[in-house]
Amino acid sequence: MIPLVFSEEVAQARADGTPIVALESTIITHGMPYPQNVETARAVEDTVRANGAVPATMAVRKGKICIGLSAAQLERLGQIENVAKLSRADFAACVATGSTGATTVAATMIAAHLAGIEVFATGGIGGVHRGAEQSFDISADLAELAQTPVTVVAAGAKAILDLPKTLEVLETYGVPVIVYGQNEFPAFWSHSSGLPAPIRMDSTADIARAHIMRGVLGMPGGQLIANPIPAENEIAASMLAPAIEHAISNANDQGIAAKDVTPFLLQRIYELTNGRSLTANIALVQNNAKLAAEIACEMGPQRAAIPANSPSPL
Repeated sequence: MIPLVFSEEVAQARADGTPIVALESTIITHGMPYPQNVETARAVEDTVRANGAVPATMAVRKGKICIGLSAAQLERLGQIENVAKLSRADFAACVATGSTGATTVAATMIAAHLAGIEVFATGGIGGVHRGAEQSFDISADLAELAQTPVTVVAAGAKAILDLPKTLEVLETYGVPVIVYGQNEFPAFWSHSSGLPAPIRMDSTADIARAHIMRGVLGMPGGQLIANPIPAENEIAASMLAPAIEHAISNANDQGIAAKDVTPFLLQRIYELTNGRSLTANIALVQNNAKLAAEIACEMGPQRAAIPANSPSPL
């Protein structure tokens, strides 16, 4: 039996048929300092609620897969140190050993799919790290998008990554990359990356319909919705570039590797931008939560519109 534990709010939403949006927990444990991490998590949950859906923040606690956290659990998670950062490789081991861990994009997608949740809001996905041709450092998030049927709303991939290579890998894996409302792929803290949008959509109805159609066609995997940070909250890419290069140089000098790379770089960029990166991060996560809730609210009506005698999946 799968050890899923639903929060009271999520359990009620499931019973009522209310749309649900999955949220990750590494943004709490590894993405921001306390207390901003907990404050942001609560604000993101409130944004989901304000837009017609119910939030389900994912985590593993004492070997149980939590689908939604209570206020007290969220507060506690935000203060615990040395929490495991879970992806596909160590997710089952954490559950099996009765341990506690925070979910990355990949692990959150797994938990969401187990719980029947189809839409997930995050900040930015992982991807191909710079220098991956030597390090082979490529996030498991990309492979997860290729196999797990969850729509992920993010402000693109994190700007510390090699964005052109990340898009190439996503294309190779057959992952739809849909940019919402503009013709350029966003760059996390920046509105645009200069890279063309693989697919552009301007309505949540179309995004929901595309997700459902993948299932109807029997196609595996999810889709990435790249939602640009609001222009008023962005940091120009030209201003970020020196900070990113400096942070990467620091990481190389200190031998930072594997799962420690992204938290280290985000912390250094926070320091080098005098906190502006954190402010932008909070704004983009809330913007993604809003769009994710709107997409989730479209799923039910879109499914109801499919004729009962429609062809079976291939």
